[in-house]
Amino acid sequence: MKKTLKVVYDYTVITIGVIIFVMAWTSFLLPNNLIDGGLTGVSALLTMVTGIPVDIWYFGINTLLLVLAWIILGHGFGIRTIYAIVLSTILFRVLGTSEWAVCLQSIPCQPLYLDQPILVPIIGGLLEAIGLGIIMLHGGSTGGTDILALIVNKFWPVTVGRFYLFADFLVISLLILVPGHVFSDVIYGYITMGVCATVLDMIMLGKESSVQVLVFSNEYAKIGQFINSGMGRGVTALNAIGWYTQEDRKVLMVMIRKTELQVLVRAVKEIDPKAFVTVVPANNVYGEGFGEMKTGLPSKKKKK
Repeated sequence: MKKTLKVVYDYTVITIGVIIFVMAWTSFLLPNNLIDGGLTGVSALLTMVTGIPVDIWYFGINTLLLVLAWIILGHGFGIRTIYAIVLSTILFRVLGTSEWAVCLQSIPCQPLYLDQPILVPIIGGLLEAIGLGIIMLHGGSTGGTDILALIVNKFWPVTVGRFYLFADFLVISLLILVPGHVFSDVIYGYITMGVCATVLDMIMLGKESSVQVLVFSNEYAKIGQFINSGMGRGVTALNAIGWYTQEDRKVLMVMIRKTELQVLVRAVKEIDPKAFVTVVPANNVYGEGFGEMKTGLPSKKKKK
């Protein structure tokens, strides 16, 4: 029952993410002849050139890429991606071409209209990142460069947002070659890309962000015991010398998630109000309890 409820919950959240993602395009970007990168951006470009609807390009190209996702990223990822792609295709058709959906588009005389053009790519990029982040956090993808980004992130320590930044730059630049578009459209596309990449990194790495904490305290034994037993984290006691007093002392060093920081600080304050604590952000932490080392090289098999 728990597994069933978990699956239902994941697909419900993925559905919400897909709706937000598609609305970023059908409500803000496409009605204003703007694009972002990725396969959706490629589909939009092909639509501008050929007149064939976005949903047809989107579904057709994604179908070819699904095989790659199925093989490398696992069966569960493939199934959820199929669901997200099919639902996205349907919503692109419903929200993009239906007469009643005009009220959801950011165009003149409609509720979502923005009289400041610069706000269109900002809102569009923000919604796109929120939708993609929700989908990815629950094991899905809208396909295209989402698949490629997660494959790269699986083997190399490259953030998803950074991959989008480089891959999407090329796609958006091609907009200048489409008749009827000017350089400002490309600039708006870059703004959308920047907002989307930044927010997506915040969403994807928010729970994974880590910090290195150094604790200077005479009660290091009690604090170390709390970190081990109370937080389930390893801690290292470093030998140090107080230069002013010339006394030997211990300095505790611990790596924790950013979400655990307040728990540690609160405990240190209760044990030793005079303790000195430093916190340093750690962008990449590999090892037990954190991320896996991703070098792109096959791991060596353990000898029996």
